[in-house]
Amino acid sequence: MNAPPKPDHARCALFLDFDGVLVDIAPTPDAVRVAPGLPGLLQRLADRLQGRLTVVSGRPVSQIDGFLDRMAPYAIGLHGAEGRGPDGALRRLEAAPGLAAARAILRQASTDHPGLLLEDKGLALALHWRGAPELGDIALGLAEQAQGAAGAALALQPGKMVVELKPADVSKGSALAALMAKPPFAGALPVMLGDDLTDETAFRAAAQAGGSGILVGPERETAAEYHLPDVKAVHAWLQALADG
Repeated sequence: MNAPPKPDHARCALFLDFDGVLVDIAPTPDAVRVAPGLPGLLQRLADRLQGRLTVVSGRPVSQIDGFLDRMAPYAIGLHGAEGRGPDGALRRLEAAPGLAAARAILRQASTDHPGLLLEDKGLALALHWRGAPELGDIALGLAEQAQGAAGAALALQPGKMVVELKPADVSKGSALAALMAKPPFAGALPVMLGDDLTDETAFRAAAQAGGSGILVGPERETAAEYHLPDVKAVHAWLQALADG
């Protein structure tokens, strides 16, 4: 896969995943480290792109804004279940039926298997096994059990040593497409940077809107057109875009 070209500022809309793209993945979700200059860089990029910059993450919007000093004009959280624009108002779906039943199963799972970490995101649940790779199959089986108890309103979303239960009718791709239908994004060409399976729907949505996807990290089968090897390369590419 080739490195991405520098897009035209006048037509580009930038969509950025957080973990694995803007910051290196850490052993636990709260252990990530944000480079000191990153929030300022995002602010400069947003100014160059006339506000067409969004962080699209599986994290809650409150965490995105806390880590990045709210320098991204738009933030999409929980794979699209939450959203915030420049006015600061938070749009949030109602909790899915069956979420409490799934939460109870996964809480018990993290008690029975101390190597598993349950991240309760409010509207979504994530079961991590980064600290205990040997528990991957067990975690997946427990997540399937929790999804079965919750019903069709929650869907399984696999990731890097994590599996999530999220609202079934949201995805990063649908969130990207919804923003592209509104000002200031309408008519622009979306560029989505992501590293995980959760970003594949957004890669496809960007391509369908005339833009492109950029896979970050090890190369694999993907809907993305371009590739950057790591977070350091992402920062360099964003810096060149802000300066150019």
